[in-house]
Amino acid sequence: MAENNGIRQRFQGKTAIVTGAGSGIGKAAAIKLASEGAKVALFDLLNERTRTTEHQINQIYRGVSRAFDVDISDPQRVEKAVNEAVEAFGGIDIVFANAGINGTLAPVEEMSFEDWERTMRINLNGTFLTVKHTVPHLKRQGGGSIIITSSINGNDRFSGFGMTAYSTTKAGQVAFSKMAALELAKFKIRVNSICPGAIATNIDTSTEVSDELDGIVIPVEYPEGSQPLADGPGQPENVADLVAFLASDESKHITGARIVIDGAESLL
Repeated sequence: MAENNGIRQRFQGKTAIVTGAGSGIGKAAAIKLASEGAKVALFDLLNERTRTTEHQINQIYRGVSRAFDVDISDPQRVEKAVNEAVEAFGGIDIVFANAGINGTLAPVEEMSFEDWERTMRINLNGTFLTVKHTVPHLKRQGGGSIIITSSINGNDRFSGFGMTAYSTTKAGQVAFSKMAALELAKFKIRVNSICPGAIATNIDTSTEVSDELDGIVIPVEYPEGSQPLADGPGQPENVADLVAFLASDESKHITGARIVIDGAESLL
């Protein structure tokens, strides 16, 4: 394993695609992977946040990242961006399918089909499209690692009232990752899902809350602080460390796993 100024270079010569790379967990993971030698394709809507991530990485790690304007729910844009990333960097070794939204929080009968379908399209279809279009390139490399950001919601915790659409997509991502892990194992492609609890990101800016939500909430009183292991929400960097482990050869015998990273939040 190469070192650079004492820093392990686990990903020297490798290329990663990170979706939702403009902020939060995606940004932290992109920076972490770049810091250990990876070239990183930043997939997100190309706006000021994504350009800032690209600039931050390239300023420190000498031009190893490039931002791509991608709506992960759009099949053509995903395929185009994947092909452009391969052309720019020479291949794909690591895929972090992280992009997603909370969507609309509402009682089932009040949620519009359009709001339901939008959450499905971005969270679930987006994961499928990211994996679908990267798998052929991972096969060409002789293997690789796919990591999917799911959630404790829909898998371990069900008290996110109004989050029916979101939780359904998160449970679906776990099932998808297990099916893909088995299908792709013979190609030395590993597929794992991670389930964060509350992490300090800006995903709440994509959340719309229905006026009818109070009508379905069942009050739950937690002990002070909902994450016993931490004083408040976890940090994106905590998740980035897990992503880097799952992307590395240190986890070469781990596939089809669902790993919870929530400071014991889901145990309450």
